[in-house]
Amino acid sequence: MNGYRKLGVKSAHRKSMLRNLVTDLFRYGRIQTTDCRAKEARREAEKMITLAKKGDLHARRQALAYIKDEDVVSKLFDEIAPKYEERHGGYTRILKLGPRQGDVAEAVFLELV
Repeated sequence: MNGYRKLGVKSAHRKSMLRNLVTDLFRYGRIQTTDCRAKEARREAEKMITLAKKGDLHARRQALAYIKDEDVVSKLFDEIAPKYEERHGGYTRILKLGPRQGDVAEAVFLELV
């Protein structure tokens, strides 16, 4: 077994989709998506918050390499990371909404705690 979910798309599409999910999570604080996508996006989001808690220039540049929106990175470092200074992981939560109408995929909210 490999270390991640393939999500039924090619690797470039998967990487791009996860980047967009993580960016929107930090922009809005909460996003609605499917269960599998949320679990993968959560892994990346937790890494980004841990980077932001370091707060140095190198960490900021590493975050900018993943999240392309500079405003979102600024929000991550200036507003989001200080909230979690005392917390060691577990920055996000997944709330199940039940099956989505149309394709009956398990819909969830992924939100910052």
